[in-house]
Amino acid sequence: MKTLILSLVLLLCFFGVASAQKTIQQKIERDPILEADAKHNLEVAKLMFRLRKAYKGVLMRCEEIIAAHPNFSKMDEVLYLAGMSSFYLSEGKGSQKVNLNIKEEREKYNPEKLRTDATVYLKMLIDKYPESRFRDEAEKTLKALEEKGSEPAR
Repeated sequence: MKTLILSLVLLLCFFGVASAQKTIQQKIERDPILEADAKHNLEVAKLMFRLRKAYKGVLMRCEEIIAAHPNFSKMDEVLYLAGMSSFYLSEGKGSQKVNLNIKEEREKYNPEKLRTDATVYLKMLIDKYPESRFRDEAEKTLKALEEKGSEPAR
């Protein structure tokens, strides 16, 4: 009888511990000041992206967020905007034109480098945030980038 009671108690303890382990989620500590700053930069980047097609400015804002606040709560959107802006700039799109005659711009906005950057940002989005609402668009753009990579140089 003692063994049966002991077994029952151990069994209940085991299931109690096992079920408690399933509900544990890692909480990311976010600095409220950095979070507010990143949200402001994201809002500005979204306006520049949608309304002005100012992809160089969007990319600058997104890179600032990525560098200063890697745990930002909306990082999937930041990676999406950075990836799409890089892609569009590589295609020569947008209101801010790239001047490849200027050394700094040639290094940062070289179309091949921009395509590589776009691929990195969009793959990071898909890998780190598989449930993101931006995933489908990121996958379509990655497919387009892969197709462009297989085209012969002109």
